[in-house]
Amino acid sequence: MAGRREQVLDAAVEIVGTGGLRRLTYQAVDTAAGVPNGTTSNHFRSRDLLVAGVVDHLEALDTRDWEHFAALPSPGGPEALAETLTSLVHHALGPARHRTAARYTLVLEALARPAIRGPLSRAQASLITLMSPWLEALGSPTPVAHCRTLFDYLDGVIFHQVTLPTEDFDPSPGIRTVLAATLPPA
Repeated sequence: MAGRREQVLDAAVEIVGTGGLRRLTYQAVDTAAGVPNGTTSNHFRSRDLLVAGVVDHLEALDTRDWEHFAALPSPGGPEALAETLTSLVHHALGPARHRTAARYTLVLEALARPAIRGPLSRAQASLITLMSPWLEALGSPTPVAHCRTLFDYLDGVIFHQVTLPTEDFDPSPGIRTVLAATLPPA
């Protein structure tokens, strides 16, 4: 049954990422997931629980992506980390675009629904915990603070590309600038 739950969550993420939260209904998720009617409500007894499930699922998918794009705990040198982060940005804007859009939809929804701020904050903290050791290994004197700064930059760049895309977008120069500002000279 765990497979069916993930199937439902994948469909829910797709719905939020392509149609927004207003389209997130049990029926829409059941249909998109190709599961019998009532499956989504069996796994998530309220819409709030479904939204929290989507946030948790996005966190798990993001963690999987981060682990896929770079071997933990060491990313190599600053240049290797910049390349890894560039690949992650392109992934977030390409194959995972619907997930990226779903995440930003949920972040904006948190303005009106404070209950989802907690799960979103935990998801972000989880990724900061995952990446901070990379910055520490590269000599950052304050890896958690520097990781937050880097994530703020990445979130801003990705958000702008999702909402107002530009042609020939290359995140590499900005990523290298942030890393150069936060890491000691080699």
